[in-house]
Amino acid sequence: MKRRYALIALPLALLLSGCSEQPKPVEKPKPTAPPEPVSALSAVYKMYTQARAWAPDCRLLRVGALDLKEVPSQGGKAGAWEATFVSESARQSRRYTYSVVESTASNLREGVVGGPGDSWSPGGPVSPFPIQALKVDSPAALETAMKKGADYAQKHPELPIRFLLEQTTRFPGPAWRVIWGESVSRSSFSIFVNATTGEYLQTAH
Repeated sequence: MKRRYALIALPLALLLSGCSEQPKPVEKPKPTAPPEPVSALSAVYKMYTQARAWAPDCRLLRVGALDLKEVPSQGGKAGAWEATFVSESARQSRRYTYSVVESTASNLREGVVGGPGDSWSPGGPVSPFPIQALKVDSPAALETAMKKGADYAQKHPELPIRFLLEQTTRFPGPAWRVIWGESVSRSSFSIFVNATTGEYLQTAH
């Protein structure tokens, strides 16, 4: 008889213990932070890692910011950057882009993407330089440019600000060109900043 009562009580005990357990709350996925613009140095070094795999002797030829509707530029930072590297041994150039998001409107994929190689030969108006010469980041270049161009910036708050990094015959080393306007050709005001020391170089009207 005792054995019979024990067999009946066992399922009942299991049922009661199951009912006493509280259901575990469903964890909600944590909201992801919206993508933010990045500085030139951050983007360039990401692209340089892939460029070195393409050509160990690669050097920088040109760096520029790309405006994205998804991630507006601000404070010298941009949602995407492009850089052209050259290999003197291979006599080739290759353009890379780095974007914090995938942008259909700008035809950009997220992360670092390298384009096809193109033929290149030294001796043009723009000279390649080692990446170690790029020590001044884009926000610092903007800060210097704003000090020298404060009056113009106040008079033209509607103009976008662009960035272009090159080494030309105008200066002995690489220089940031902080441009007020849609492009170099359509701008009437820009300021050059030494990309190695950060010092002001020249104002172009």
